[in-house]
Amino acid sequence: MKTLEEIKAGYKSNTLDGRDLHRLAQFIPEAELADFGLELKEGATHSHIPLTRDAVLAQLKHDVEFGFKKALDQRGISAGLMYEVVKMWNWVLDEGMETFDSYPMYGLPLFKATAVKYGFLNPIGEDTGAESKYDS
Repeated sequence: MKTLEEIKAGYKSNTLDGRDLHRLAQFIPEAELADFGLELKEGATHSHIPLTRDAVLAQLKHDVEFGFKKALDQRGISAGLMYEVVKMWNWVLDEGMETFDSYPMYGLPLFKATAVKYGFLNPIGEDTGAESKYDS
């Protein structure tokens, strides 16, 4: 798994709204937020949680479930943003999914492959996620 230093040196956000970095921020000490291009709102406080595999997997599980929901509801922008978030976590974990890049049908192939790898809920069963039935 990558360290915060490796993430800082090698990660570039690909989201329109910064949702990947906002999720990552929970693992970044306040004094280092600016190093990632983040800042707190005036008067806000920040406490981070340690960057551990278990903590990242817990967030990834939530994000994969949300990504599936958006993809299955054919919410293109939201699904695309969650696709980038899940790609980020796979890159951070560095466990063989970091180069998986398949966006057909709102990112379902990535959500499915990640869910299967980590034992998360997989609402599309045996489908690959690239089937035309997932498009309107």
